[in-house]
Amino acid sequence: MKSLPQSLSQAPLGKASSYADQYDASLLFPIARHDKRVEIGVRGTPPFFGADMWTAYEVSWLNARGKPQVALAQIVVPCESPSIVESKSFKLYLNSLNGSEFADFDVVAQTLKRDVSAAVGAGVSVRLTRPEVFDAQAIHELDGLSLDRLDIDCSRYTPAPELLKLEAEEIPVSEVLVSHLLKSNCLVTGQPDWASVQISYSGRAINQEGLLQYIVSYRNHNEFHEQCIERIFMDIWTRCKPTKLAVYARYTRRGGLDINPYRTSHPAALPANIRTARQ
Repeated sequence: MKSLPQSLSQAPLGKASSYADQYDASLLFPIARHDKRVEIGVRGTPPFFGADMWTAYEVSWLNARGKPQVALAQIVVPCESPSIVESKSFKLYLNSLNGSEFADFDVVAQTLKRDVSAAVGAGVSVRLTRPEVFDAQAIHELDGLSLDRLDIDCSRYTPAPELLKLEAEEIPVSEVLVSHLLKSNCLVTGQPDWASVQISYSGRAINQEGLLQYIVSYRNHNEFHEQCIERIFMDIWTRCKPTKLAVYARYTRRGGLDINPYRTSHPAALPANIRTARQ
């Protein structure tokens, strides 16, 4: 594994941690997006829009009478934010709510919005789902033509953008392609991160076998979720030169938290934050 960036040297990820049960916003650990973006050729304003959609399944606090409350939380962090929040620090922050009293659900949502916005340097949105509507939460797989149907040979397990090729015919297409074979590893701990990915584009047809081999090539790659999706976006954008492109991934949860980055070349509404079966 490569040495970690200096910005991560003080992060709680990969270290033994004590779990505070009293509210502490200082536990949130921001990581600048800049360095990893420079690494993939992004300097200045990125050629994409989008957001990172987080779902937290382990959110709890005490009401004014000391009775525990629970909720699901959806947090949307715009990709224009200068920083992301390191995921373990976010889990530690959520744990710090467990022994603290809050007047009601709205106060908890406002607290999350204020604290995470301050940490990432941009306004985030927060929505809490109450237990009485847990059973209304949908499960749906990403729409699109499955790349996984292809019977291909795979031998590259670190990112190989040279596998991305255009079909010989120059007839423009618009298509949505999906794979469940995206796997990368945590930049700090090396633990596996599993995801389904959806690639929507318009332009000259991308060779589907090469695209699937490229997705598989992330299998031994160490990088955070958001960084992997931006790397995939930039590789397709620069090598295949589509007129429009969107890359969307839904990663399985770890520690009660899933992260689902979406990047698009043109301003567009975010996809519905609906979990897949593996999430």
